[in-house]
Amino acid sequence: MAAISFEFFPPKTDEQRAQLDRAAQVLKAHAPDYASVTFGAGGSTLSYTGETVARLHHEHGLPVAPHLSCMGGTRAEIAALLDGYRAAGYRRIVALRGDLPSGMASPGDFRYAAELVAFIREHSGNHFLIEVAAYPETHPQAEDALRDLAHFKAKIDAGANGAITQYFFNPDAYFRFVDDVRRLGVAVPIVPGIMPITNFSQLKRFSDACGAEIPRWIAKRMQAHGDDAEAIRALGAEVVAQLCRRLLEGGAPGLHFYTLNRAKATQAVLAQLH
Repeated sequence: MAAISFEFFPPKTDEQRAQLDRAAQVLKAHAPDYASVTFGAGGSTLSYTGETVARLHHEHGLPVAPHLSCMGGTRAEIAALLDGYRAAGYRRIVALRGDLPSGMASPGDFRYAAELVAFIREHSGNHFLIEVAAYPETHPQAEDALRDLAHFKAKIDAGANGAITQYFFNPDAYFRFVDDVRRLGVAVPIVPGIMPITNFSQLKRFSDACGAEIPRWIAKRMQAHGDDAEAIRALGAEVVAQLCRRLLEGGAPGLHFYTLNRAKATQAVLAQLH
């Protein structure tokens, strides 16, 4: 089995914390390379990110990778976070541009992820492995696909060690993206982001917001099951496992699962891959 990693988000309530603990307990049996923790919507849950990373690291024994977003953060604030993460023994960071927190007028000291990557390197040397985001179907805010590829290359040139993609359901989009950036001289590993399917209407909302395309055949098959949650889950696991197999057979270096703090759907996919 190829290298796998899991993404979690910071819980805000006791109930959500218990759910995260249950998911981590189950998923850590797969011996992931690391667990990443998102920066929280618009950076508003900054303190929760650190708490969640520490919880996964200390209570569940997982190697961790906090997300670091440059939106709204000053150089001093980000330096302090980096120092804290280094002191805690973390070795990996996911560096992102992120979205401007609502109600905040200033984007902070960094406008692009490439600037953040350069600052992490300048401040912490080679202590951290830095992952950045990649968009096989093009970033939703990009002016065009070629400019998006140039932005991606800038992040790697600034010192990133690897990339995790936005989720997608069309493997050809991933292979095309990898071929395109290899032609630009980018040699780092590009790990596909995988979104297990549990709730199709929720997935459709997510996908419309982030520019991930759901192939028509998947949407039509899902719609055929109506409100039958069990049938949707079974079809989702089959479709996503098929995607994962195709990616690994085509040379993808690993798989990064967007767990949404639940284990069941990710487990169902992994069970079909063994």
